[in-house]
Amino acid sequence: MRRREFISLLGGTVAWPFTARAQQPAMPVVGFINAASAHGYAPELAAFLKGLGEAGYVEGRNVAIEYRWADGQNDRLPALAADLVHRQVAVIAATTTVAALAAKAATTTIPIVFESGGDPVELGLVTSLNRPGGNLTGVTQTNVEVTPKRLELLHEVLPTVRIMALLANPADPGIFEVTVRDVQAAARTLGLELHVLNASSVGDFDGIFAKLMQLQAGGLVIGGGAFFASYREQLGALTVRHAMPAVFQYREFAAAGGLMSYGSDILDSYRLTGVYTGRILKGEKPADLPVQQATKVEFYINLKTAKALGITVPLPLSGRADEVIE
Repeated sequence: MRRREFISLLGGTVAWPFTARAQQPAMPVVGFINAASAHGYAPELAAFLKGLGEAGYVEGRNVAIEYRWADGQNDRLPALAADLVHRQVAVIAATTTVAALAAKAATTTIPIVFESGGDPVELGLVTSLNRPGGNLTGVTQTNVEVTPKRLELLHEVLPTVRIMALLANPADPGIFEVTVRDVQAAARTLGLELHVLNASSVGDFDGIFAKLMQLQAGGLVIGGGAFFASYREQLGALTVRHAMPAVFQYREFAAAGGLMSYGSDILDSYRLTGVYTGRILKGEKPADLPVQQATKVEFYINLKTAKALGITVPLPLSGRADEVIE
């Protein structure tokens, strides 16, 4: 073989992998939008990525993810959702209720998988759970629906307390209005005086606990939503510092000293959201995927906190708990 021919052949051989690489299709891009922060929602994000992996997609290997975190500033969500639409992502994973509402308002064509703590039909995300229609489907947990149950549990361990408080976030309208309405109805049924206290920033917390003392509230129910979820451990510690019997959604709250936690397994909701996102990347349509409902509810009691507060937890109640923290 002549030297010139050999060099030409060698050049073609070396160039071939680069040509083939250039012809490989680009990785699909998922837009992930959340009302909270990456730090505050690290366990949920890990669960989402796990579900995406179950569907066959691994970030950086065969899918790219564009993250948009509002860091508790819900007014940023419309612009963040619009940016994902502008980037023409393949699917939007809209986790937290307010993020889902912002994504729905931003596009009617890009598929959206939502994760919500409220009723998606009542919120206007879908027309039906079984037949979502349009470009949205997703996963709903029962955490807004079970908030009145948290008041009932608190009343069960504090039967002589007549004044209770509800902590809610008015900047989370999809959850705020339903939570206040339903917990007020539960309070009337139980014959309790209920005060609704609002917080939408960390700076509100100290004032909230000072107000609880002024009201002589004997118990606190913490409503749902991404903002409070981001500070679940801090809220648990605050209830210890102020000796306030309280109940919230997450086990981490009880582990940090909160009296009780009662709510859906939110990590499983995020995992299922990841699975649905992967299925849509494979070509399935949101309209053909029924909204999934995460029905598992977990109940935790911090017995150490109960003893410190002088509260005797009824045996039947502790027997119903998934875990008693001592």
